[in-house]
Amino acid sequence: MTIGKRAGVAALLALAPFAAQAQTRITPEAFLAAVQGKTVTFYDYPSGFLVGTEEFLSPTLSVWRMEGRGCVYGQITTPNGQICFLYDDDPDDVPVCWWPFLHEDRLMVRLASFSRREIQEVRSITEDGLNCPSVPIS
Repeated sequence: MTIGKRAGVAALLALAPFAAQAQTRITPEAFLAAVQGKTVTFYDYPSGFLVGTEEFLSPTLSVWRMEGRGCVYGQITTPNGQICFLYDDDPDDVPVCWWPFLHEDRLMVRLASFSRREIQEVRSITEDGLNCPSVPIS
């Protein structure tokens, strides 16, 4: 676990109520506060394959880069306890939504869909940017 990830997880643990459950849901606002201005790397759980890296530019704007692809900017919203991303290249204009949670002190997100049960694990949170071109101003 990197120092940046420890700080992010520690901040989220301080905000999350202690529960006897194996998973503790995190509010989208707490998640975004912990990652704003940082770059987060996501891996598929349980396979461990790299999914991609996201730089959280503000509470409402991020930039996503999948392995072997370019940068895509996304608008962030937080409806109904979810974090939702509407990316510039999304052909159907439907946001992708996640529920953030902690599991055994690991920061994770679960796709907010009952038809797909995708879970991703955060393995690093750094101060390094993605160096993506043309950062939108709004």
